[in-house]
Amino acid sequence: MTSNNVGDNNNNIKDDQFETKKFGLPVDTENKATVFPLFSAVNPHMRAFHLCWFQYFTCFLCTFAAPPLLPIIRDNLNLTASDIGNAGVGSVSGAIFARLALGAACDLTGPRLASATVCLLTVPAVFLSSMAGTPTGFFIMRFFTGFSLATFVSTQYWMSCMFSPKVVGLANGQSGGWGNLGGGVANLIMPLLYSLILNKTPASTPFTAWRVAFFIPAFLQMFSAFAVMLFGQDLPDGNFLQMQKSGEMHKDKASKVFYHAVTNYRSWITAIGYGFCFGVELAVTNIIVFYFYDRFNLNLNLAGIVGALFGMVNIFSRSSGGWFSDFMAKKYGIRGRLWGWWGVQTLSGVMCIVMGRLDTLSATIAVMMIFSFLVQAAEGLTFGVVPFVSRRSLGVVSGLSGAGGNAGAVICQVIFFRGSQFKIEDGLTYMGILIIACTLSLGTINFPQWGGMFFGPKPNVTEEDYYIKEWDAAEQELGLHKVSMKFAEGSRNERSSKGKYVSEEDGTRSTAGV
Repeated sequence: MTSNNVGDNNNNIKDDQFETKKFGLPVDTENKATVFPLFSAVNPHMRAFHLCWFQYFTCFLCTFAAPPLLPIIRDNLNLTASDIGNAGVGSVSGAIFARLALGAACDLTGPRLASATVCLLTVPAVFLSSMAGTPTGFFIMRFFTGFSLATFVSTQYWMSCMFSPKVVGLANGQSGGWGNLGGGVANLIMPLLYSLILNKTPASTPFTAWRVAFFIPAFLQMFSAFAVMLFGQDLPDGNFLQMQKSGEMHKDKASKVFYHAVTNYRSWITAIGYGFCFGVELAVTNIIVFYFYDRFNLNLNLAGIVGALFGMVNIFSRSSGGWFSDFMAKKYGIRGRLWGWWGVQTLSGVMCIVMGRLDTLSATIAVMMIFSFLVQAAEGLTFGVVPFVSRRSLGVVSGLSGAGGNAGAVICQVIFFRGSQFKIEDGLTYMGILIIACTLSLGTINFPQWGGMFFGPKPNVTEEDYYIKEWDAAEQELGLHKVSMKFAEGSRNERSSKGKYVSEEDGTRSTAGV
């Protein structure tokens, strides 16, 4: 396949020459925004950003509303250590399959409808959590509430549809980070809500107050779902279903979308990598308040505040990882994104080990903050790479990677923090070792047109060559591959400026701007 000639100095302006003003923001050939003005609400790009991060935030808040109240819930429901561990596993395991399903739904119906549907279907579980009367009932409610974490997939899919490759790492990182912030906010506000309800309302017993507290996050999640449906837009040019009905957009086949995702080995490696950054964050969020409450004899409110610090770092940590991914890509292309991801995630493993070995409160909090920043930044770096694995199956690839995060949480929860097999501090140490070991898998990711951590690109392979493989000859004749070709054109900045590129049109080799 013939590619555009990018082997001369004109390549230096290849991004700018396609930028135009639309919707109030500079956009590329796909009308994706090429800038990311964080505090803007311009429709559709920035409005989609604010809607999706807030929706994911409320889902995170609901899923982790229970852990900061565990000392009270434990006494009310007579929970054993195994019951608490099983509920923690349940809260993160359900989303494994939900994320896979939601990824496919995003590819077929768009992120707006898919995410709002998941939110509305899981809200009843949050309300019913207040009615749990047995350990089994508590487990079931946490299990079904955790399905809402699948909205992470729609968040990342939505941002990848709205923002160009130049800023997609930052957009994905910021939306995911502010969404993950819900875990930290849950640790902070649920003990405060409990105390307020206990002291200022007719709910005069602790066992009534914790139940009433669950209604607040439940109403927030329901509100966010309606907001996404009423004010959101799937793509810069419109909504999936409307564009498919009008013929402006091809309605893809689920079997083809799923096939190209699961047969691309990079999908599985990103899932492993994400399992030991986001999965680690979920596992730690489940136990951090309980850890400080028991190990350092803090009261519930103070333990909640300290535990909240772990999640609150998401205000800037995950977006910092996304920004770092984009920064590395400007000079080193996709290879820079991969090296940055590996380095940050490996350091997070080291900090996890150190945290488990400390026995003083101040030092543990300090190291926890560093560990939190690194593990969350690694999440942002992950989704600086994921959007380039596949264009046709972006949703399913995002779903696989997101499911890997929840699978990693289940693995860590079951092995290290379930029951009394390990003390929590020993579990943290062993988990750190596992992070370092599993992160080595990132070295196997290689894109023929860009290379990988250890090997450069193959000669004469272009972005078009890579992405067109997802479309057969009959589909190409119908022009169904054109969206992928536009994406290929916009993703040329993933070439390393330190590398070399051979133009197929004239056979010349150049290092200018590539």
